[in-house]
Amino acid sequence: MKKFLRIFVAVIVLGLLLFFFFRYYFVFGEGVKAGTLNYVVKKGFIFKTYEGKLIQTGLKSLAPNSMQSNEFTFSIADEAVALRLMVNSGKEVELHYKEYMGSVPWRGYSEFIVDSVVQISEPGK
Repeated sequence: MKKFLRIFVAVIVLGLLLFFFFRYYFVFGEGVKAGTLNYVVKKGFIFKTYEGKLIQTGLKSLAPNSMQSNEFTFSIADEAVALRLMVNSGKEVELHYKEYMGSVPWRGYSEFIVDSVVQISEPGK
């Protein structure tokens, strides 16, 4: 009976570890988003993380008779990338990101984590 209990506990612990890995650390997708950088801010109560918003061209409709701009909300894990973006607010940027299935507090509020800046240019150029 003890052997069965040990195996059962080991299977449960392994299952929880696999769930945690795939939910929070497995890269589900990655790509590049382009648009006008709206802002980058460092915020948080316990874990201070960098959060940002990119405004993309085009409009989307959430409800009848309403229009809204396309926005890409993201987190930034690398402080050097965040500082580079902070001084380029309002410029056209291309950002490389990784998408996770869930967010963890020490990495940021979003499932989208920007890991590098592909290009920065002045608006309209």
